[in-house]
Amino acid sequence: MTSRTTDVLLTAAAPAIWGSTYIVTTELLPANYPLTVALLRALPAGLLLLLIVRQLPERAWWGRIFVLGALNFSILWAMLFLAAYRLPGGVAATITSVQSLLVVFLASFFLGSPIRALSVAAAVVGIGGVALLVLTPNAALDGIGIAAAIAAAVSMAFGTVLSRRWQPPVSALTFTAWQLTAGGLLLLPVALLLEPPLPTLTVQNWIGFA
Repeated sequence: MTSRTTDVLLTAAAPAIWGSTYIVTTELLPANYPLTVALLRALPAGLLLLLIVRQLPERAWWGRIFVLGALNFSILWAMLFLAAYRLPGGVAATITSVQSLLVVFLASFFLGSPIRALSVAAAVVGIGGVALLVLTPNAALDGIGIAAAIAAAVSMAFGTVLSRRWQPPVSALTFTAWQLTAGGLLLLPVALLLEPPLPTLTVQNWIGFA
């Protein structure tokens, strides 16, 4: 297998894994625990990566890391899981796909990137493509779920752009470890205060978390 083929397969795996969020949430995880699920997705992974990279951010970076952790993980995943619990996967996926269009305009504001007609058109076509693939005539709408999906898209768009603007002199793995840990730490008190303890987990639940 050539390196180019490997790169293509790895790149294709990312959206495929990301897209599995909806079916895993609804079919395998305990119902109605968006904050706890987001916490368990962020904090253990962040701590594990910290053990691997063995490097903490300098004090001057702490504020930015927590902002990025909130945008890229805390808010994003909490809202994404809330949307997945309350909306059909096709509806949630279509709404969150507007993130690519938001990035075009936010990158112009924060990074000075030009707004290209091709970029806007590609984002719009992408949103339409997602809608054609996953929306059905019987798609149910829920106000809270729609608001959560929009919030997830906005949070991810800001996080994506600011991650490019705030680039510490470390590896991508270290940068990710910091953000995951910060996002998980922000979720910890919120999940403990606002959600009850998890019920006894079934085999399906364990598979879903894994």
